[in-house]
Amino acid sequence: MGKVTVGVSLKTYFGRAEAVAWFEQVAERVRLHDAVRSGAVEVFVIPTYLQIDDAVRTFADTPIKIGAQDVSEYPPGAFTGEISASELVESGVAVAEIGHAERRRLFAESEAVVTAKTTAALAEGITPVLCLGETAHMSPTDAAATTVAQLHSAIAESAAGALIVAYEPVWAIGAPEPAPAHHIAAVTAALRAAVDALDNRRGSAVIYGGSAGPGLLTALDGAADGLFLGRFAHDPDAFVAVLDEAASLAAARSTS
Repeated sequence: MGKVTVGVSLKTYFGRAEAVAWFEQVAERVRLHDAVRSGAVEVFVIPTYLQIDDAVRTFADTPIKIGAQDVSEYPPGAFTGEISASELVESGVAVAEIGHAERRRLFAESEAVVTAKTTAALAEGITPVLCLGETAHMSPTDAAATTVAQLHSAIAESAAGALIVAYEPVWAIGAPEPAPAHHIAAVTAALRAAVDALDNRRGSAVIYGGSAGPGLLTALDGAADGLFLGRFAHDPDAFVAVLDEAASLAAARSTS
């Protein structure tokens, strides 16, 4: 698999004007990035709901996919405050973040809710960015077993479709350093094997998030299909530095 996937979630750090400025700076750089333009590096950006229209408009002439930070588990109807998967598709959303540690911890999202949201997204053709990860330090073997179980639970009731599986050990989110490379490699290998064993998930990617930054893709030596970035990517130049690294990995994969 030659393609490398790099995504960023803006959470709620930016107001709408700040987000538009960031979109414009990133779009300008991406238009000049050969690996992104060719599709060798797939990029997705996940803004807040109110910033989705701005992102779709600003990135219209680029290959960047726009995502949502959540998706309703319910269909359109009497569900005040929810945003349905069908409306997200209508708004230009291609991917949706599901099961992030903050949603699980702050909003008490259970495995059942993650399953329902994954099912709702795939039913409308949205690619889930499925966030999986152990909450506390454990051995790579135990972490792999935990995250593979989360994966199987999340997709238990869903239609066929590709996934972006984002391995994010909770203890590494916001930490000074990412999880050790050997730990990441062991867990992503187990997740990749689990995804490859499925009949209806062709085109899926397994990426890493959790204090990810430049140098990590190289350190992982192909163990992950890409990175899911956070605050590091608030600097557009830093974001592009990771895209450059992803381009090198994609080139190496295409010739191996």
